[in-house]
Amino acid sequence: MPPAGHSPIMRRRRLGVELRSLREAAGLTGDQVIGRIGWASASKLSRLENGRSRPDPVDVRVLLDLYGADEAQRADLLGITGEAGDVRGWLKNFPVMTEQQRGFAELEAGCVEISEYNPVLVPGLLQTADYAQVRILSARQVDEGAGDPGRGDEPETEVQARLARQGLLTREPDAPRYTAVLDEAALGGRAGPPEVLREQLIQLCELALLPNVTLHVLPRDTQVGHWYLPPTAFSLYRFADPLDPETIAIEGGFTDIVSTDAVALNRYKVAFEWLCTAALNASDTLAWLIEATGRLTEATPPSTVAFGPSTAPTQRRRASGRLTDR
Repeated sequence: MPPAGHSPIMRRRRLGVELRSLREAAGLTGDQVIGRIGWASASKLSRLENGRSRPDPVDVRVLLDLYGADEAQRADLLGITGEAGDVRGWLKNFPVMTEQQRGFAELEAGCVEISEYNPVLVPGLLQTADYAQVRILSARQVDEGAGDPGRGDEPETEVQARLARQGLLTREPDAPRYTAVLDEAALGGRAGPPEVLREQLIQLCELALLPNVTLHVLPRDTQVGHWYLPPTAFSLYRFADPLDPETIAIEGGFTDIVSTDAVALNRYKVAFEWLCTAALNASDTLAWLIEATGRLTEATPPSTVAFGPSTAPTQRRRASGRLTDR
């Protein structure tokens, strides 16, 4: 993987913030801007200012002319526009990428530091192919049970897309600093078949030896802070450009929230510090992972698991039917 560039998502957001600031400094409302430049839709400016669309350099130049931007501002913002719109060039780094994984990959691309916590899963940047496939197939069973056709990507394609992101951790010469707190539940018996968990533990042992990677295992009965219980999985991102705002991604199971809100960010930073303090340190974590791998190696029978399309296990149901039907 080539050296770090800029995160396309953060470039779009940065551009939007700067354009909004210029508009407000010029004393113009959104409707006034639309009226003066003759755009057909008011939502076009809104999407641009909120970083929700790929910017067209022609549109950005028109806005900069209207706002009376000076030469330094024009050069800076047109450069950011090029980086925000160069998704095709950016995607050359990833031979396979699905829509779901692209959002994560764009966030991670320009990072110098990533911090993650997950109470039930191994984070995507650390997953083996088989662990990722178990996660993907199990989630799709929920989609099917809810009557949702879900995503059209093949599971194998989504696995390869997730693995493509992992080159970030060994990128030369500027791999980001990566820290993760892994709850013991993420590596417990409910997470997958024994042979899948064993291979995942082996990979975690190898990743823990990388100079830019720090892993902490949080034992299940360890107290965090004053009996604090983190409600969700989350990831914190800090970028190479100090003017790109730090970002948090909150994983809600079936919906993810990405925010740059400073108050929310600081709360999760405090929570992450508490988690790191409560969890095993890096050397004790490696020892824990090695011991857990040994236990699974002794206990794992020959594999009988065939990965691929599967059906959900038979569940006992109440007489009133499925919860989704009620």
